[in-house]
Amino acid sequence: MVAVKESVETSKPSIENNIPSVCNATTELRPWGSFTTLEEGPGYKIKRIEVKPGHRLSLQMHHHRSEHWIVVAGTARVVCGDSEEILFSNQSTYVPQCMSHRLENPGVIPLVLIEVQNGEYLGEDDIIRFQDDYSRTPA
Repeated sequence: MVAVKESVETSKPSIENNIPSVCNATTELRPWGSFTTLEEGPGYKIKRIEVKPGHRLSLQMHHHRSEHWIVVAGTARVVCGDSEEILFSNQSTYVPQCMSHRLENPGVIPLVLIEVQNGEYLGEDDIIRFQDDYSRTPA
């Protein structure tokens, strides 16, 4: 019994030991919808993002990370630099570090996507907003 307990204790994930951490999957609400962090480890973070119909995230960029977006359900309008594309379920796109981008749900059902972030710093404060429908840009 003791050996099993020790084995379980030593197998727990730890960011300090460079082992991925499966989070307690807390969901954070935003005016446009919500996001849930599913897992994170050194240099990466995986989120489930849900955007309400008719809503969009700010036009933004990140200094320290790139992002991969995979559409799970709904329709995504993606602006990345000077290009714009429409993505449907099972399609994806890549947002390079330091590239202005925006995600929008032009559809009538919730947009659900998986976001994989890669970079040296993945904090929520690494967002430079250029335009925002919810008055979150600096004055």
